[in-house]
Amino acid sequence: MFVWQRNSLLLGRSIVGSGGVVVAGINGIGRKRFMSSSSSSKELTPVFTPKELEVARKERLDGLGPFVSRLPKKWIPYAELMRLEKPVGSWLLYLPCTWSILMGATMQGASLGATAGMLGIFGVGALVMRGAGCTINDYLDRKLDQRVIRSVERPIASGRVSPRSALGFLGAQTLVGMGILSLLPAQCWWLGLASLPIVFTYPLFKRFTYYPQAALSACFNWGALLGFPAMGIVSWPTMIPLYLGSYLWCMTYDTIYAHQDKKFDIKAGIKSTALAWGPRTKSIMKVMSASQITLLAVAGLNSGLLWGPGFIGGLGIFTYRLLNMIKKVDLDNPKNCWKYFTANINTGLYFTYALALDYVLRLFGLL
Repeated sequence: MFVWQRNSLLLGRSIVGSGGVVVAGINGIGRKRFMSSSSSSKELTPVFTPKELEVARKERLDGLGPFVSRLPKKWIPYAELMRLEKPVGSWLLYLPCTWSILMGATMQGASLGATAGMLGIFGVGALVMRGAGCTINDYLDRKLDQRVIRSVERPIASGRVSPRSALGFLGAQTLVGMGILSLLPAQCWWLGLASLPIVFTYPLFKRFTYYPQAALSACFNWGALLGFPAMGIVSWPTMIPLYLGSYLWCMTYDTIYAHQDKKFDIKAGIKSTALAWGPRTKSIMKVMSASQITLLAVAGLNSGLLWGPGFIGGLGIFTYRLLNMIKKVDLDNPKNCWKYFTANINTGLYFTYALALDYVLRLFGLL
């Protein structure tokens, strides 16, 4: 697949040879490279060098992991569409769900079986719906992904999955997600469905606003609302601050994520908070994190759980890890950004464990 750039427009071209499509980034024989042309010259220049593309391909193959790499060859591109080889996103989607479920269970005195069952349902749901979100993102961004070295090997951008096949796969994932939603109490259905418009459109935001992270955060933390009615309780004074606190957390870690690609994003015309905030990023993240911790404390206060040993201790650990991350992350070093971005899994898990402690203590009448 060639990508020609004239007057800032990207036009796809495919070259058919030997009965197949030869695509940049795959197949060692007959591989073509992404090309662009300047307004002052008709001579074509490569967007990425052959070496850069080979490194990207090798990194993709090395990153498949022990599970995805053992799947049948035809399944692997679809597993990559779901990012099964990169579970960090599924974890970050799931963690606010665990907070709301455990808080709701503690408030209701729910049984261990009911709580564990709901944690399992939400876990599968997070995996499936995060996969659907990634499929939407890759479908809508398939031409933009060809301009960023970190995403040039994604299944649709590299031609290993056709756009039509991706849409069919998206439909299947959506049906599975709807099936999982049907397992929840009826009062969850409309609340769950309300998130779908944002889920299906958030990848478009990077085209016209420097705040696509705001749209992502809105849908990525919906579980902070949904877990309460799933446990049979609707407490808006608790649900809203928990959701808003989770929202600000997502804004923080996804801004760090965006700093990985800022040099390529400028060239590709992709917008993000990393570019909008620039050198002010850390100062803004400090304000967001302080607001986040305050909102989580309000949720704890309104639920009556704030002074439990788990909640107050977990919130302290959360605060320390957030501020330490903001202080130490090197926003000009992509590998360092990735390191601290993924560290948010443990940050969130510590809070989950802390809430689980309070739940167990109350379950046995010790709190």
